[in-house]
Amino acid sequence: MTRLLMNRRGLLRTMGAGAAATMASPMFFTRGAWANEFCNSPEKTGKIIFGFNVPQTGSYAEEGLEQLKAYELAVKHINEGGGMLETLKPLSLKGNGVLGKKVEFVSGDTQTNTDAARDGARRMIERDGAVMVTGSVTSGEAIAVQSLCQEKGVIYMAGLTHSNDTTGKDKRRYGFRHFFNAYQSGVAIAPHLANAYGKDRRAYHLTADYTWGWTQEESIKAATEALGWETVATVRTPLGLGDYSQYLTPVLNSGADVLILNHYGHDMVNSLPQAVQFGLRDRQANGKDFQIVVPMFSELMAVGAGEAVKGIIGTSNWHWALEDAGTQAFTKAYGEAYGVPPSQAAHTGYVQAILYADAVERAGTFYPPEVIKALEGHEFDGVGIGPTLYRDSDHQCFKDVLVVQGNDNPTSKFDVLNVIGKATRDEVTYDPSIFGGELGPYEPNQC
Repeated sequence: MTRLLMNRRGLLRTMGAGAAATMASPMFFTRGAWANEFCNSPEKTGKIIFGFNVPQTGSYAEEGLEQLKAYELAVKHINEGGGMLETLKPLSLKGNGVLGKKVEFVSGDTQTNTDAARDGARRMIERDGAVMVTGSVTSGEAIAVQSLCQEKGVIYMAGLTHSNDTTGKDKRRYGFRHFFNAYQSGVAIAPHLANAYGKDRRAYHLTADYTWGWTQEESIKAATEALGWETVATVRTPLGLGDYSQYLTPVLNSGADVLILNHYGHDMVNSLPQAVQFGLRDRQANGKDFQIVVPMFSELMAVGAGEAVKGIIGTSNWHWALEDAGTQAFTKAYGEAYGVPPSQAAHTGYVQAILYADAVERAGTFYPPEVIKALEGHEFDGVGIGPTLYRDSDHQCFKDVLVVQGNDNPTSKFDVLNVIGKATRDEVTYDPSIFGGELGPYEPNQC
């Protein structure tokens, strides 16, 4: 098992001036007779509008605001060059916009709320003329917006969504996900839990009560029970809860020796420190040191949880301190723009915008069925985490999955996670039929 140690300050020192912008003809085209046959065709509107639909308020606002900054940076790079346009392979974008015309964008606040997310995406499509919508931090938001985009015939590049359902029972032809899912977290984390804590454990789950939490609980429960762990209880908690004391008190007398927190965003930032304050990490149970696991978390959450995150094991989609060229190019560009290295939320949003734009350029048209076909089965590299596949059967991305651990000896406020291992792309690949669902038709609808 390898350990990747981070040096944020060293990386920040390498962030120099951005790449010079390249300019080309402002003309763009839409292939063949398709120009007027789909929602918000740039041939009709005269504009290329991306819709950035993220939580700017609510429990997951911090992740959403990070995404929004990265989306804005992606538009800059699509229009002017730089960043991952220097590392993505294969690449058709030229740094002069998409099909020769500059990209514009609109943004909205989902409020970390499914209904608000769907309403916001509808406004972007019907009022603002968005030809593509991207964003989300909760899987509830992602699934709702993905369904709407299928109805409207507008491609949706999902943001942070970790539920198995997004590319499972709720998958849609017009939706694509670059983020990993709960099943893949289970596969990746299980060997590390066995190595750190053994195979004779009794686990108590506290789970965010919506689609992501449900499928994460299911996946982590299956992965740990396959190790030999016993599941003592699974308890659902409301999204956005501030005080977890009523949920933590029963853990003390449950007979469990591991608490698994299936929480994200501010929910985890609240629940993990409170669990530590309850003395769970200082107690013994069943003759063992009590442990806490957060199966999926991010740098932003780790910073928010403070001292409580030290030693906590989880999984992550990406990390800014990886040494590949794509990660370094993005980290450098983001650092120049915002003064800090990017989070996995920022990375996911940035990549999704770039991948959509490149698919249009490769297809030579904005006509959604052709763009979808350009994404389906697409193999690419140069955006971090190694060679990646957008599987055609469910629109799930397959790449390596990182296993991370809270840093016991941080050198700065940002030096919060160590990458302690990974599961390979082959290890986290699964039969798409296990999660069901139908992608639906290619044919686009009008707005």
